[in-house]
Amino acid sequence: MHRPPVTRPAAPRPEALAAAAQDRARDQGPAVGGPAGRWWRATAGGLPPVFWYLWTASLINRAGAVAQLYLGVYLLSVRHFDASYVGLVIGVGGIGTALGALPGGIAADRWGRRPVLLGAAPPAALTMLLLGGAGGPAAVLLLSLLLGVFLGAVRPALTAAIIDVVAGPDRIRALNLNYWAFNLGSAAAALLAGLLARIAPMLLFATNAAVLLGSTLLLALKVPETGPGRVPGTAGGGGLGLVLRDRTFMVFVGLTLLGWTMIETNKMLPAALVADGLDVTSYGQVIVVNMALIVAGQLFLPNLLARFRPDRVLAVSALFAGAGFGLAALADTLWAYALTVAVWTVGEMLMTLANSTLTVALSPPAARGRYQGVFGSGLTGAMFLGPTLGGLVTQYLGTSALWFGVLLLGLLLAGAHLLAGAARSRRTGLGAAGVVVDGTTRGR
Repeated sequence: MHRPPVTRPAAPRPEALAAAAQDRARDQGPAVGGPAGRWWRATAGGLPPVFWYLWTASLINRAGAVAQLYLGVYLLSVRHFDASYVGLVIGVGGIGTALGALPGGIAADRWGRRPVLLGAAPPAALTMLLLGGAGGPAAVLLLSLLLGVFLGAVRPALTAAIIDVVAGPDRIRALNLNYWAFNLGSAAAALLAGLLARIAPMLLFATNAAVLLGSTLLLALKVPETGPGRVPGTAGGGGLGLVLRDRTFMVFVGLTLLGWTMIETNKMLPAALVADGLDVTSYGQVIVVNMALIVAGQLFLPNLLARFRPDRVLAVSALFAGAGFGLAALADTLWAYALTVAVWTVGEMLMTLANSTLTVALSPPAARGRYQGVFGSGLTGAMFLGPTLGGLVTQYLGTSALWFGVLLLGLLLAGAHLLAGAARSRRTGLGAAGVVVDGTTRGR
């Protein structure tokens, strides 16, 4: 007896699965009334469970990053290395993070997000333990580089996974929530690091290593492979050539590198405090303003900025950052320095949100890992350039020259973002719309 062939339905694409999961999450979400409830639903409601596992892993990982946070203090006060060497170690770690993002992004596209997310943590944890017990300066330098590579490899895979599982209109607020968790975890790590350092310095490295493994175990148990897979005719294969030939994206990465270099010059604030006769330990009291503002205000930004074009938001962010550091040239009290930190932190917050908007819009689905890798490499490259160039300017010209230089850079960057906006608009469709937070596009 002849039987008709069975037609199997095509496997749903990750984009469709993400949208369906968010529809179910909205249907099952708590019905909280009042303005607070509406704000919460607009900020964090309707996101799929897989996103929250990724978010929780980010929060745990950052809250346990005690050795990463206190490495400079440990090398100075426990190992008694000189300040110039400590700066070199931290800078080399930043280079490693930037370098690790590139193969991490390629691997995330070629083999999937899970192999990168799960494979980088064990060697990172081992390197962390070895770094805590390393003997000579050369070993510390090498291990810092390796640790940066392993940690940097994870970042593009994690960001790509978040974009994979969250439907288009909600991706910006999801990335914003992840950035908020990063800063919330940093604040917790600062408190925990001080406690552990007083008990036993080696606990910093043991705790950091344990948290790396613990957050990875959560990902292994709860997060499936999220990548779109290899789709014929797409950009799923190959290396970084596709990204590097993308002129619009590479201009964006270059401007982001300069913008974040401005933010990273805050590492020179201790030198400015000392020059004004203030205690260098007061840097902690000043920089906590940065974390407090981000934790308190970052979640409100997506809805507030929904009407504005990303290029204009980036231009304003550069002006705030430049003005904040420029005002540091006039500050000479603790309160005045805290005010300058508040001003440039507003620029950082705006910059982060607009950067997320554009990286999502400019990255093809099959090449998200590589695009995130190149973007992350530029972003973390600023962790090296900011302190290094800032240190050279401070040494030879003084902190006032540095702050006025950052102010000038902010003015130039604001103009550059406005000039680059037209090409981005043609590519993304965001020319007449700002950050998309609810499926609509509104702009000025």
